[in-house]
Amino acid sequence: MKQHYDILIIGGGMVGASLACALLPASEALALNIAVVESHPLPESGLSYNPSYDSRATALAYGSRSSYELMGVWQKLAEHLTPIEHIHVSDRGRFGVARLHAEQERVPALGYVVENHWLGRVLLDRLQQPDAGRIDFISPAEVIGLNPEADRMSLLLSRDGEQHRLSAELVVMADGGRSSLREQLGIGYRSDGYGQHAVIANVSPDKPHGGVAYERFTDSGPMALLPLDDQAGLHRCGLVWTVPDDRVDEIMALDDEAFIERLHDRFGYRAGRFIKVGERHSYPLKLMLAEEQVRSNLVVLGNAAHALHPIAGQGYNLALRAVVALAEQLIKARKQGVPLGDLAMLQQYHQGRLADQQRTIGFSDYTMKLFTNRNPLLAAGRNLGLQLLDICPPAKTLFARSAMGLDQPAPELKAALKPELK
Repeated sequence: MKQHYDILIIGGGMVGASLACALLPASEALALNIAVVESHPLPESGLSYNPSYDSRATALAYGSRSSYELMGVWQKLAEHLTPIEHIHVSDRGRFGVARLHAEQERVPALGYVVENHWLGRVLLDRLQQPDAGRIDFISPAEVIGLNPEADRMSLLLSRDGEQHRLSAELVVMADGGRSSLREQLGIGYRSDGYGQHAVIANVSPDKPHGGVAYERFTDSGPMALLPLDDQAGLHRCGLVWTVPDDRVDEIMALDDEAFIERLHDRFGYRAGRFIKVGERHSYPLKLMLAEEQVRSNLVVLGNAAHALHPIAGQGYNLALRAVVALAEQLIKARKQGVPLGDLAMLQQYHQGRLADQQRTIGFSDYTMKLFTNRNPLLAAGRNLGLQLLDICPPAKTLFARSAMGLDQPAPELKAALKPELK
């Protein structure tokens, strides 16, 4: 552990570790000293896959594949990924339905589902390779204080019962939606509750999922079913079930048989008959957006910057696009001799992200409200819209490209590494 770093990342989860991996190829050539501070212990060395029926998973848009390819981790990630080959969108009680197919869009998959623990292990394993000598992974440890100075951030770090004073030219806060440091620095945020909870669990249908991801809209909230790999001879899908706040305790208290019966009542039998449900968890749904995402010597990233409704599964993909954009900006700044904490440079990064944030957040927010509105005219209109989408190839392609994250410019991380770096 050094006393001063060029970049210090608070949070070694999927977002923080992804940023470190994105910066790693340039770290040696540009003499970038980077630290990742994580409150949980670093896993034992060696990359192993530990399957679990109840593993939580994340949907990666097809466009996110390019980002992880540039980081050099995609090949390893792909060993335990489930491709989304088809997307089925429907509205409960209505005839409207839209179907997307990877083959028709001329891509190998519309997206991928990865278990969070596997993605985390692959990223952390990358940061422990011999060429990652300029990246220090400090764990278990916690940043308990941040103090802005003239050209850097001063940090108070707690580790093994002792406190240490560090400094960094740039601090990146990727410590999640409940960031106490964000509050400590007086960074306000917009928070709009949806009056809903997400109930998440893994379920087993009695037939293979066939690579189909389902988005099912109901009058009480959307439902998503993501394809996962089989476990112990059982087919497996990841369920995200949106329920009103006043119903969540009732749903969570159901035994397995009653839960499955209630699930079929809302979802139907398109995926087959569910024969098993695993551990259930729930959390409240809110739209959260930090009022400041950059300051001198500071960037707020991931869930600390924004949290979306899980509809369409775009939250993590939005964060990953910001990771690549920030890495690109920092590499260019270093090459040009611009301080990594320079406010004008960081504002340029943020301005470049605003349109993507507004579009993605607006889409998830508007879609959720549209499909939960019980107005008969709106219901008829959205039903017609789904039918038209299903029979109109150009419109379907536009929708598919948006869902795959292909409506955004391709990552330029590779370009940022040239010509000086090979």
